[in-house]
Amino acid sequence: MFEVLLSLCLIGDPAACRTERLTGGAERSTCEALASEAAMRVVAAGAAMPQAWPCVPAGGMPAFTLTKVADGVYVHKGAHAESNRQNRGDIANLGLVIGERSVAVIDAGGSAQVARDFLAAIRLLTDKPVSHAVITHMHPDHALGASVFAEVGAEIVGHARLPRALGARAANYLEAAERLMGPAFAGTAIAIPTITVEDRMEIDLGGRVLTLEAHPTAHTDNDLTVWDAETGTWFLGDLLFLGHLPVVDGSLLGWLALDTSLADRDAARVVPGHGPVIVPWPEGGEAQRGYLQALANDAREAVASGQSIGDAAATVGREAAANWLLIEIFASRNALTAYKELEWE
Repeated sequence: MFEVLLSLCLIGDPAACRTERLTGGAERSTCEALASEAAMRVVAAGAAMPQAWPCVPAGGMPAFTLTKVADGVYVHKGAHAESNRQNRGDIANLGLVIGERSVAVIDAGGSAQVARDFLAAIRLLTDKPVSHAVITHMHPDHALGASVFAEVGAEIVGHARLPRALGARAANYLEAAERLMGPAFAGTAIAIPTITVEDRMEIDLGGRVLTLEAHPTAHTDNDLTVWDAETGTWFLGDLLFLGHLPVVDGSLLGWLALDTSLADRDAARVVPGHGPVIVPWPEGGEAQRGYLQALANDAREAVASGQSIGDAAATVGREAAANWLLIEIFASRNALTAYKELEWE
């Protein structure tokens, strides 16, 4: 219900929300509040998020929107889908933090067009310069729009291992994205970070300091998180998935260990890389923890029983993945990754 309600409100037509969801009339703020309450209930239940976009033509997407989640902090919600010609690579959550002097974006979207839409939405909120574009990891849905922000003078910031990771996969990422998106991919290019983070780094936006933290191998080997102490908002990138099946492209055991560590920290709210714009912490991570642990348990059992890797691809983690989205794309990949890692545990 969360994403359905919030999408209706953020399309920009309050009447749509009143007519289709809230009988008797309601302001946008009321609808947003109800959407947030629904999100908390869904997250607490560990359920997958519904993926309907009411009031939008079939195959379309809502207009690019930024949802205010705290003072000076905004989030754009991406769709749960693979990149395609309709969504143009707009499939990851993107963040914005506004300081007194400048602003920072957290992730840049999956194409130059998405990044241009993001920049246009920022300009409706503020004329302050975009001083930093923080890329939470190498995956194209988060990184391919970065060159647009570089063109307007932003420093591109990432994990110390991000330049190598992008360099190794750049050709494949660009070829695949162009094939999936067609003309919507035009003008997209890889932007290598100009600033890298080995451990921790602070970015001062003027009266607002963001703390960037580089993590050991988990979702990938170049995961970076962003903490806004002013509001207690924590951008976790793809270290947190909701709805969209988590994707293991680094180390399953490393992710489980890091997840346990992160769960011990306090935050007023966290922003996942995929899912609702915000979720409570640490309870917002329970569904993902359950899936990752089940994936590890199943892989251990498959190895111990002598199951072949081919057979394991179809069984490992499948029961735990049942309530997630995009399992047909990612479940077998995760099973193979888990099996290969735990085979030598």
